[in-house]
Formats: sequence, C-alpha cells, structure tokens
Amino acid sequence: MIRAYKFLMRPTVGQTAALGEMLRDHCSLYNGALQERRDAYRHASKTSIKYGQQSAQLKEIRAFDPERQGRWSFSSQQATLRRLDKAFKAFFRRVKAGDKPGYPRFRGAMWFDTVEFPKDGDGCRWDSTPHDPVTRVRLQGVGHVKVNLHRPVVGKVKTVSVKREGKRWYVILTTDQAEPEPLPATGSVVGIDMGIANFLAGSGGEFVPNPRHGRKAAAKLEAAQQALARFPRVRRDKRTKNHQRAVQRVADLHRKVRRRRLDHAHKTALALVREHDFIAHEDLKIRNMVKTPAPKPDPDQPSTFLPNGAAAKAGLNHSISDAGWGVFLTVLHAKAESAGRDVIAVDPRNTSRTCPECGHASAENRPTQEKFHCVSCGHSAHADTVGALNVLRAGLVRRDARQG
Repeated sequence: MIRAYKFLMRPTVGQTAALGEMLRDHCSLYNGALQERRDAYRHASKTSIKYGQQSAQLKEIRAFDPERQGRWSFSSQQATLRRLDKAFKAFFRRVKAGDKPGYPRFRGAMWFDTVEFPKDGDGCRWDSTPHDPVTRVRLQGVGHVKVNLHRPVVGKVKTVSVKREGKRWYVILTTDQAEPEPLPATGSVVGIDMGIANFLAGSGGEFVPNPRHGRKAAAKLEAAQQALARFPRVRRDKRTKNHQRAVQRVADLHRKVRRRRLDHAHKTALALVREHDFIAHEDLKIRNMVKTPAPKPDPDQPSTFLPNGAAAKAGLNHSISDAGWGVFLTVLHAKAESAGRDVIAVDPRNTSRTCPECGHASAENRPTQEKFHCVSCGHSAHADTVGALNVLRAGLVRRDARQG
C-alpha cells in the first residue's frame, strides 16, 4: 500500500536560495522541452518528440550548462520531463474524447513549485535515524535540510518531492507499507448526501453543518485583495517590499482557508470510517456542476443576450467550491482503504426526489430545498435525509451485486 507524508522543512537562508534556484532551473528545463515539442510539430512536418528523445539529450544539456542544469539530480530532471510527457498524453486523450483539449502551457516562476526525486538515494536521501533528534533530508545541490517530523514515517520511502507553498517549503514522501489491520466491525451502514445548507446528511437523520470557511474569510480576503490591487502590476523582481507583503498576505489567507477545509474533511471522514463498515455516497461530477451556464442569444436583437441565470449560478458555484466535496471524498476513500471499510459511489439522479416508502419519483415530491413530501403516499421527511436513504439503498444493491 502506498501512503504519502508531508512535512515542513526548515531550510537556512542559503538553502532557501538554493531551493529557489532548483525550482527555477527545473522550470527552465520544462519550458525548453515544451518549446522543442512545439517547434518540432510546427516546423518539422508535424514531427512528435517523445520523452525518450528528450531524456537522451539531458547529458548534453548538463554538459553545456553545468552551472544551472549540471548541479541538480539527473533523475529529478528526468521526472520533470516525464511531467511534461504526462501533460501531453492527457492533452491527446482529451482530444480523442472530444473534451476541451487544454494544450500544455509554459510555466512561470510562480507556477512551477514542485520537484520530484523518483527514488530515495538517487539525488536525495531521507535521513531519519532513531538516535538523532533532528531529522534531515539531503538534496543534491542544496545540502542537508532540517525537517519538522511531526509523526513517524512507516514503511520504506520510495519517492521524495520538494514543494514550495508561499514562503514555506515542504518535503513529500511516498512509502510502501504493509496492509494495515482493519478496524473492528461495527455492523453499521450509512448513506450520505452532500449539500450546501448542510455539508452532509446521513441516512440515520444526522447532519454535519457546513463550516463555510471561504465565506468566513471573505471579508479579510477582500480587504487584502483590494490592498494588493492598489499596486501597479510589475515584474516579480521589480516589486517593492510593501507590494511583496501584500502578495504574501493574500497567499496566507488562501492557505489558511485551504488548510481549514482539509482539516474539516479529515475529521469528518475519520468519524464516518470509525462508525460504519459500509459507506455509500453520490458519484458527483463536480467539474460539471460548477460550469458557467451557456449564453442565450436574443433571436430578435442581434448582439444581445437573454438572462441565463449566470449570477445565481455563480453564487452556487462558489458555495460548491467552498464546501470542498472533492477533497472530502478523496480523503474518505483513502481512510476507508486503510481501515478496511467499503465505500461505493452511486448514481445521484433523483435520489432526493424518490420516496423511500413507495418508490414514487417526481420533482413535485420536493416542494422546497429542505422539505420532502411524497405526492403519492404522503410520506414527509427532510429532503437530504431522503436522499441519503436512497443513496444507501442503491449502494447496498451495488455491493450485493458485486459480491454475488
């Protein structure tokens, strides 16, 4: 089983500068490889360059520029080229599927924040000895960097990544662990219905309130963004100290909201995994749910458009993103796998419109956002609880079919 650990690094001033140079040089390698692919396709009779061809050129690149490219790990540079190759494979996959292609773009200095070392011991070394109170990670070209080890690392370290978040630096480890012992069985099953008014509703009638971390921080974030907007847009190396502090203030507020949202997801998922053996949830297509509605041209007046509810949809999209459903479901599946619990996603269509008593499905069964009243049998309940019950039943049917 592969598990990831994320630890805060404590680099010195010199190590911080070296880490920034490492990101800059890997970003330059990424952009150069991207430019080579673009030029080959445009000017060389639509020739496609693959990862193997670009990886074979690394020795020449390192010998030509030893100060910038030759000082870093060869395997980490190969990982950067694989990252570009992965972006192109995803681009061609979307083209074939008829989705929005999203051609790989050049990365700016602040949009390239991760360097991966594919193997512990090749350009990096995770050094965590029991008798040493200080844990360090050795990075080629940087040195031994102190790490804030807030929990023990279990298993053999496979890969090491360095990531920058604002002014902070993190090391991310992936380890190969043995299958953990499953939690004791509780005999309980639950279906959950994700929502906006409540973060989720359980099939047993319980509710988890929506913390709305983004909305709570909206006033401070708005003030910080207004303060930042007063500065003229200039290159990063031309910013004044006040400009840099304004940028950092906005980044700190966004990071605080993101960490609070992640903390809430971990605690909520852990409670569900500890209490229930089986969890069913809606298979939500969140990316489709937050799409902007298409404009409606007015057939009678050219160059004008009819109302399409874009303003109301924008508010709903913001609330969906603030709830963090995708983060929560990812954490839930990871914790359930470690605990030996079963999690199944079911089709969300009509789950809040179908009566759990008689099975009648109609939009009229849900007169308001919270109220459910079946027009066929008269059953009344909270709409989210009804949705959770239907999700649970559909999940049990899928589980039984899979086991059978």
